[in-house]
Amino acid sequence: MAFIKRIFDFYLDASIHVALAIFSLVHVTALTLNINVPQELYIFIFFGSIGCYNFVKYGVEAEKYILVANRYHKNIQFFSFGCLLIAFYQMFLLSERVLISLFVLIAITGLYALPVLPKHKNFRSLSGLKILIVATVWAGTTVILPAISQLEVITWNVKVEAFQRFMLVLVLLVPFEIRDLKYDSVALKTLPQRVGVKGAKIIGYSWSIIFYAATFLKTNLDFISVGVNTILLLVLIGIILKTELNQKKYFSSFWVEAIPLFWWLLIIVGNKYSILL
Repeated sequence: MAFIKRIFDFYLDASIHVALAIFSLVHVTALTLNINVPQELYIFIFFGSIGCYNFVKYGVEAEKYILVANRYHKNIQFFSFGCLLIAFYQMFLLSERVLISLFVLIAITGLYALPVLPKHKNFRSLSGLKILIVATVWAGTTVILPAISQLEVITWNVKVEAFQRFMLVLVLLVPFEIRDLKYDSVALKTLPQRVGVKGAKIIGYSWSIIFYAATFLKTNLDFISVGVNTILLLVLIGIILKTELNQKKYFSSFWVEAIPLFWWLLIIVGNKYSILL
């Protein structure tokens, strides 16, 4: 059991779980927009997500990320570099339109993580911007990149999908913001620091409803999509309801981050059910 726990912890700490969540959201985009996302883009996003997330998570300063003393973090570091090499190779197989959008997202990620502002600050440290930047990068990566890889123009449904994805990520960030309340600097002015835990949860409920309401803005709305998103809305409300300041170890890092995977499975099952009908 101890060995299995170490493997599971590495799976979470090395950002494999979050990369699977991002990967699943890319496939959600492919299913909802009815497009065939290139295999190389799937591979790039999955392995690139692992490398980028670990870079942000374990120290954005070069000396902290390269000169690692802890053996466990060294293993994550080597794993991350291997993933980045795979992503770098796949990048050369992407179209020019995707690459241009990708560089914009990389620039936003860099502003989020690297100390580019005076007094060695980054955009992550600016009050209120943290969750907006994260949601923007996730929406761009999981909706815009797949869409422009196949579509000549950004259609209305793509815009709605990107907005929905942005709102979904905002909702999923609420449990993390509440969990980190005890550790975040007051200068960050995170959502629960501004409005308290109860206020943050109320805002999370509101964002969940906005996410769901956007479903009805799509031009290709069908019964299966409404049913799937209704279930997802109930799950999001349930997660926010269960969120506490003192969370169990895996509540946010596993269960909350598993919601995109759950949504993806719901859509797959829903599509198969519609075919049987």
